[in-house]
Amino acid sequence: MTDKLKYQMIIQWSDEDSCFLVGFPDFPGQQWRTHGETYEAAASNGMEALESLVIAYEAANEPLPEPTTIVTAAA
Repeated sequence: MTDKLKYQMIIQWSDEDSCFLVGFPDFPGQQWRTHGETYEAAASNGMEALESLVIAYEAANEPLPEPTTIVTAAA
């Protein structure tokens, strides 16, 4: 499954929610998918949420969105 988890995960503090929010910009409609009281908890919950998203897409026979990639210049 790890080869299917090459997606951006945004972790951002929310004063309003008093926690870290986790989002997946490559997935339409997934602005904030999960959260955590600590950055570490948010990252862990984010990995679980991403795995669930991939499973849900596969179960619905939906194509996975194309992951955003970073292109770096060769040294």
